[in-house]
Amino acid sequence: MSLFNAYMSLSGAVDAEVLRDERLSRHTSYRIGGPAALLARVHSYEALVRVLATLTEERVEWVILGKGSNVLASDAGYDGCVVVLDDEFARMSVDREGATITVGAGCPLARVVNEALKSELSGLECCVGIPGTVGGALSMNAGTRREWIGRRVRDLVVLRPGCGLARYSGDEVEWGYRSTSVPTNEIILEATLALEGAPRADIAQDMDARLRRRRGSQPLSAPSCGSVFRNPPDRSAGALIELCGLAGERRGGAEISREHCNFIVNRGGATAADVLFLIRRAHDAVLGRFGVDLACEVKLLGF
Repeated sequence: MSLFNAYMSLSGAVDAEVLRDERLSRHTSYRIGGPAALLARVHSYEALVRVLATLTEERVEWVILGKGSNVLASDAGYDGCVVVLDDEFARMSVDREGATITVGAGCPLARVVNEALKSELSGLECCVGIPGTVGGALSMNAGTRREWIGRRVRDLVVLRPGCGLARYSGDEVEWGYRSTSVPTNEIILEATLALEGAPRADIAQDMDARLRRRRGSQPLSAPSCGSVFRNPPDRSAGALIELCGLAGERRGGAEISREHCNFIVNRGGATAADVLFLIRRAHDAVLGRFGVDLACEVKLLGF
């Protein structure tokens, strides 16, 4: 592996910006994480293909990162290249007559939800208040236990590194609660979402109600990665953790939130080791008391 050769090959490349030793705490919602050896912000499809080809040739490990809203980055950082999709990948077009939105993976999900409201298109209300990018939302099928973004996908464009572009129709992909059948080695680049026309006031009312519920039950004022564990069938992960008496338990600057026990928040100065300790503590407590093996939704980077 030659990080130096990769950096030299990519430095000054058109449509890409490459940084060395960029702290991941600047790129994750937890505000935690040591330096990435390289961080490449790519602005076009051609730049993405070139960057990935160079990293592969130099045998440098890489990962795609959106807004880092469900990522816990190691305190030691990541000895590879973090690739961020920008500019061309953040474009969005709305067809009000056809009731569709075509959007790049790098676009913030909140921007798409707001555009749907503005354009009087219904179907993304379940995504209101969810942080991150469209690519991240699609890769984890963001939404609720009963509603999710995957149900709105008409077409999906992905990059198969080393092979080129591929397209899926929405019904070719299996969408489930916090899951999708899109292979993890494929990079989601763009999606067309099929929505329905509806009065703006009705959409706004639905979104406002959902936001009030979130604000009333989740610790949105402190850095976190959102829900730590996937809810098991017909159960609440947060309720199970609370029944184990872990509400408010702390490790360093990390805390299992008293507002919602499926959130581990950074109260200031938390390390990745602190958060990981509490993740394991909650998992083992629930398994030991209830026999429920909670599935962690947090993506670990650099461990």
